[in-house]
Amino acid sequence: MSEKINRSAAGSQVGEINEHISDVSDDKQEKHTSRVLFFAEAVTLAHVARPMVLAHVLEDAGYEVHFACHPRYRDLFRVLQRPWRPIQSISSQAFLETLASGRPLFDTTTLQSYVKEDLEVIKEVSPGLIIGDLRQSLSVSARIAGIPYMAISNAYWSPYARPQYRVPELPITRLFGTRVADKLFNLVRPLAFALHTLPLNRVRKQYGLASLGLDLMRTYTDADLTLYADLPELVPTFDRPATHRYIGPINWSPSVALPLWWDDLPTDKPIIYVTLGSSGQSELLPRVLQALEQLPVTAIVATAGLIQLEKKPNNIWVTDFLPGDQAASRASLVICNGGSPTTMQALAVGVPVVGIASNLDQYLNMSYLEQAGVGTLIRAGQTTASRLRQVVEMMMENGSYRDCAKTVMGQVATCRPERNFADLVAEQFKRDG
Repeated sequence: MSEKINRSAAGSQVGEINEHISDVSDDKQEKHTSRVLFFAEAVTLAHVARPMVLAHVLEDAGYEVHFACHPRYRDLFRVLQRPWRPIQSISSQAFLETLASGRPLFDTTTLQSYVKEDLEVIKEVSPGLIIGDLRQSLSVSARIAGIPYMAISNAYWSPYARPQYRVPELPITRLFGTRVADKLFNLVRPLAFALHTLPLNRVRKQYGLASLGLDLMRTYTDADLTLYADLPELVPTFDRPATHRYIGPINWSPSVALPLWWDDLPTDKPIIYVTLGSSGQSELLPRVLQALEQLPVTAIVATAGLIQLEKKPNNIWVTDFLPGDQAASRASLVICNGGSPTTMQALAVGVPVVGIASNLDQYLNMSYLEQAGVGTLIRAGQTTASRLRQVVEMMMENGSYRDCAKTVMGQVATCRPERNFADLVAEQFKRDG
């Protein structure tokens, strides 16, 4: 979308902005202190699943919950008491293409339209609290509305984390090779990250809000209270303020029926659970299955309906969707795209992971899992059947991966994310009350 705005359009925009601020300001005193409004950015399933899990937690605790999200994933979730409020979102394909190109996730025009829609929904619902997942526009709209705002994020996106950056699958990787691209990436990364902050800062300025500066991690996590869906032992942060809190991994599985072959799986071989997810590279799946075909294992595969497999080896069992928690529980190893939701689902049951990573989020997550000894990262652009086969054999033979995963399983079991979240919401309403 174009970033250019002519003068007449700008004047009209200022008028609309002032009108939005006035409309919402008039309704501030009417907000309800037991009403919570969730916004989810439906670019991947994970960013809908996390807030949906927490929405059900609050419903069970007696809050009035409203959920605003594009409906593309709605059929996968248990129904809330109140109707799902449809809002716009960029498509999953556009999101993945943006990540692959290294452009900012949301341009100025998109954020402007999001803010306008956010404010309309906020005015209609009049919540006492707003909670968002990757809805970057809430950095503006929640503040204009004067309503407390909690943002769900991963700790590796925190300004207070110290991640190890490796170049993801960007055009420079294909042009120059990994070694050179990695050096170039770390050389230009501060500037590139700074450029990614500009769209949100432009929109904040239009609404009279101060700039968040050139720290990309700050723009990703800006909120009155930022909630880390991670373990502090696995993804540590340093010198963080009280407004940044760990609640723990938010695990979710779709409510889908088990495939007809579930009870017929062989029990004489280790099981490997394969899912490249809604943000994985589904075209790599045949290569993954080629690697597993020649190993003494049974592979159970969830395609997410993204690819039709013409050839299925005898030791491969395929379906569109699986309840991930049950699939991981039966597995000795999980192969996925390296994203936080599936990797934490595996670690919650003590199973190590292979992450075939493509975007920066997956690289950041897997770098921490490698440090913890519970996973191995394979670059999506360098994934071959022989390379994957070697990694699988190595991890199956090396018991330390399983031992470390069992340690993380114990940490997950004691972190109580739903309880932590509910306590923070109760504290927020108590302060407001």
